[in-house]
Amino acid sequence: MQMEALKTEITTLKVTLKRAEQQRDAAQKQTAMLGPPKKAGPLGTVKSLRTQPLVLPNKDGNPKLAALLAKVAPDKELIVGIANNNVREMVRVWFTSIKKAGIPNYLLVALDDQMAEFCESNQVPFYRRDATISAVQKDTGENHAISGLKFHLLREFLELGYSVLLSDVDILYFQNPFLHLYRDCDVESMTDGFNNLTAYAFDDVMDDPKMGWSRYAHTMRIWVFNSGFFYIRPTIPSIELLDRVTTRLSKEKAWDQAVFNEELFRPSHPGYEGLHASTRVMDYYLFMNSKVMFTLVRKDANFDKFLPVALHVNYHPDKYDRMLALVEYFVDGKKDALKRFPDGSEWR
Repeated sequence: MQMEALKTEITTLKVTLKRAEQQRDAAQKQTAMLGPPKKAGPLGTVKSLRTQPLVLPNKDGNPKLAALLAKVAPDKELIVGIANNNVREMVRVWFTSIKKAGIPNYLLVALDDQMAEFCESNQVPFYRRDATISAVQKDTGENHAISGLKFHLLREFLELGYSVLLSDVDILYFQNPFLHLYRDCDVESMTDGFNNLTAYAFDDVMDDPKMGWSRYAHTMRIWVFNSGFFYIRPTIPSIELLDRVTTRLSKEKAWDQAVFNEELFRPSHPGYEGLHASTRVMDYYLFMNSKVMFTLVRKDANFDKFLPVALHVNYHPDKYDRMLALVEYFVDGKKDALKRFPDGSEWR
């Protein structure tokens, strides 16, 4: 136990040092950009500002949450999960992986009393919060309806000046994610992509033969950001993003992930002003989705000793069984633990 505590303390110090260096660099860039106008420098030296200034915390907005966060996340950033008692066993696997990875700054938003009691009995920091599902979302399925609540709930954390690594509870942690964040954008997200092209964007050419000479139309494509795992900083663009998504989900019968990505990436055009938020895609091997894991990584001997930072079982409906097997695979070293699972989902 003493060795684990020492490892956690060392990791926490590394996170603090890395964050301090990133904040220093961001402050220098902000000072340079917001000062008096300057001439453009030589070719290759001009850099725009991506790291927006943080909002001034509104400590009067939610004193109860502010007091809790001061204890849980003294460095102003934390993992936040959201769940009710229907996914109790998945939550157990989720927080067990967090504890084993030595991550001290995390919190579960408990949506019912049973989940709050479950957290308390397992020494899991929690915030009891009632949340009402909007009428238009009630028949979209419980998982999607609850997922849609998170954007409204996250606003409370950002208003208080905290950066949040939003985490669905079908995610496993094997390393401390705060050692692997860049913190240079408003939103830093896991991707649903599965290779360099789909994760980081590519030129996709559409062929329209009737156009003759101009038959080839070039488009830029990127697989969506995963709305169940993203790091969001307390900036004005971030809060505007949450407000936009919350407003749309209160009025539209829509999937929260689609709305999240539409608001992030849709450009300004006549009658619409786009969101001016900076974005970063996480390394899809370090922050891995389950398509990458089950279609590629488990089959490639080059990954035998590889350990991701976090793994999201987002592509498969048998989440709990796969989470347990992934723990056996990565933590217990049972390399045959995943053999019984197909690459994709078997519809019955």
